[in-house]
Amino acid sequence: MYPVSAPEEDYLEVTNTDLEAIEENGLDDKIKGSRLLIVDDDHDHVTQLENLLRAEGFTNFTSTLDPEEGLALVFADEPDLILLDLHLPDVTGTTFLKHLRADPSRFPFLPILIMTDDTSHDTRRHALASGANDILVKPFDAVEVMLRVQNLLEVKRLNHKIEKHSEELEVLVGIRTAELEHTRLEVLERLAIAAEYRDDDTRDHTRRVGHSASLMAQAMGLTPFEIDTIKRASPLHDLGKIGVPDSVLLKPGKLTNEEFEIIKTHSRIGAEILEGSEYHLLEMAKDIAIAHHEKFDGTGYPNGLRGEEIPLPARIVSVADVFDALTHERCYKPAWPVEDAVTEIVSQSGRQFDPNVVEAFVKLAEQHRVVI
Repeated sequence: MYPVSAPEEDYLEVTNTDLEAIEENGLDDKIKGSRLLIVDDDHDHVTQLENLLRAEGFTNFTSTLDPEEGLALVFADEPDLILLDLHLPDVTGTTFLKHLRADPSRFPFLPILIMTDDTSHDTRRHALASGANDILVKPFDAVEVMLRVQNLLEVKRLNHKIEKHSEELEVLVGIRTAELEHTRLEVLERLAIAAEYRDDDTRDHTRRVGHSASLMAQAMGLTPFEIDTIKRASPLHDLGKIGVPDSVLLKPGKLTNEEFEIIKTHSRIGAEILEGSEYHLLEMAKDIAIAHHEKFDGTGYPNGLRGEEIPLPARIVSVADVFDALTHERCYKPAWPVEDAVTEIVSQSGRQFDPNVVEAFVKLAEQHRVVI
């Protein structure tokens, strides 16, 4: 057995038979490379534990007779396993445990193997309640020591693998969520293009309206989230055009009263298509679709809403939509000069358009930031 300076019955004795039994248990290299910390005020006991660990291939271990130093070592460089004597001077083993377990997030799984010669049930229960993971009662059996060390290290390693796997799953879920969001937004963009395809050869009207609306929303002090949502929801404002016959939608001349009534249905059609979603972007798109032809003075359609009864995103898109329609050629009219279009928008402040939205629009025009 290993020599000891003061042999007593509670000291660890290791025979060749013990070593053979431990070897049969098959400690692998990852287990042997673990970082261990021994905290025990008995120098001889520490020496024997070190010899046992060294004989089994452990090389990465530290020992201390001072519990205060032991706490400092744990916080400085978290070990994989602590072998802790329960009865220490000044700082008891249970106090040591409470310091380490005070913040569960600091050491989410740090196995602690308590060593004690107190066999009372109360002592053992108290140690476990304080945060110990396992208990060794003196005098120790060498095989039992190594089996308990191995088991705790294996549990820690498995716990680490689970944590790593959870992190990998979280990253993967994040990637898949981002991909899903990207796909969803792309579908909405293509849906908007499909609606515009019928009366806008360039298919750029929806993009320009979305960009202009986001600039005005920004100028009005809306939150980044609201600005981005308006930018993405605005292109769906004319989605209901897919339900309007080409003979009316593409008519080059002036529409009859009956034909204009048919045109007006695109607001309700778009809202019906978008209605019922729990997705905030589509909820806003629905509000924009049904209300972007409402007028601030209450003379618009389809519901004759007035002032702030009209959702703010719809009031913003109304200005962006009319400005873009004025400054680009359509089958029934030529494009207006930007200056004339700005003048027209201003002239409709308080009538067709919300004065606050017009004010934001004018600031953008003065800064040459209007989208054309």
